[in-house]
Amino acid sequence: MDPQRRIESLIEPPLEDMGYELVRVRLSGSERRTLQIMAERVDGGDMRVEDCASISRALSAIFDVEDPIRGAYTLEVSSPGIDRPLTRIKDFDRFAGHLAKIEMQSLIKGRKRYNGKILGVEDDTVRLATKNGDVELPVDEIVTATLVITDELIAASQDSAVH
Repeated sequence: MDPQRRIESLIEPPLEDMGYELVRVRLSGSERRTLQIMAERVDGGDMRVEDCASISRALSAIFDVEDPIRGAYTLEVSSPGIDRPLTRIKDFDRFAGHLAKIEMQSLIKGRKRYNGKILGVEDDTVRLATKNGDVELPVDEIVTATLVITDELIAASQDSAVH
């Protein structure tokens, strides 16, 4: 099992027990490695510094016992932010109607990079409305996907923070 998958399997259950959901695990760097854990509150509330600190303490204790990464590394815990990565199928449904940038593993209709409005997900395929027409992108071929900051996204994030 690759290190990122092992880390995901170690931390998802305790995060859920604490009321958080794992958004992304990213291990980067070669000499001084960085382990980035991105999480959000299950209740939809804003992530605060205290949330990140609490997660960091809990995960550090797990990593001290399990030791999933060889050598020294820095642990960073953060929230997804407004221009968040879209890493789960449900993210594409949740943010339907908003603009996204998506990079594919292989060519789809002659392209690897797409920008457009998320229309939703059907049968493990993200539907995206682009300036050149609608396109269907297989979820398992998506390398990266992020929301694009727009006035509509900012307004939606402020509305969800209030409610």
